[in-house]
Amino acid sequence: MSPRTPISVVLARFEDIVGLGLRSLIEDDEHLELVASDVPHQDLYKVLEQHRPRVAILNFGSLNSPVEVRTLHRSFPTTRLVVLANRPMPSECRQMLSFGATACLAKNTEARDVLHAIHLASRGLHVLPPSTSEASSMEATGPELLTTREAEVMEHLQAGRSNAEIAQELHVSVETVRTHARHVYRKLGVKTRRELRGLPAGS
Repeated sequence: MSPRTPISVVLARFEDIVGLGLRSLIEDDEHLELVASDVPHQDLYKVLEQHRPRVAILNFGSLNSPVEVRTLHRSFPTTRLVVLANRPMPSECRQMLSFGATACLAKNTEARDVLHAIHLASRGLHVLPPSTSEASSMEATGPELLTTREAEVMEHLQAGRSNAEIAQELHVSVETVRTHARHVYRKLGVKTRRELRGLPAGS
C-alpha cells in the first residue's frame, strides 16, 4: 500500500503564542506538511503562488478587508482557506464562507478540533465553530465586515454600473444603493468608485 501524500499547509503570521502552537500542531501530524509558516501578510500571495498548498491558514486580524478572502479564493481556487479569528460571530463566519473560505474558527479552538478542521477543509468540507453566541458583545479583532447586500453592491460598483442600474438590478431604491455604497467605501477604506475599482480583481 502506497503511503498517503501529506496535506501541504501554509501558515500565515499570527501572534507569537498562537503561531507557535499552530506550527507545533501541524508539524506533529504526520499527515500534514508545513511548507511555509509565519508568512507576513504582504508576502501571502507570493508564497501561495510558489507553493500552491492544499490548505492555507489565515489570520483574520491581518486582512485588509474581509473581501480579501474572496480575492484569495479566486486567485488560488485549489487552496482551501481556513480563517482563524479571535472571537468570530456566526454572521462573520458565514460571510467568510460566502467569500470562499472553507473553515472559520476561533483562535482558542482546542488543538484536536483545529487539526480536524484542517483535514476536513483539505477535502473541501466547510467547518464552523461548534458554538458561538450571537448575543456576545465581544467583536472579533480585524477588518469590519461587509453585509451580504453591501458585497453585492460593491461588485456592481466595481463593474462600473450606475446607482440607478444597481437599484434596478437589486430591486431597491437609488437612495438605498447610495447608503450601501457609503458603507462599502468606509469599510474598505476608499473614497471613490475609481479607488474601489482599483482594488484587486475579484475583490
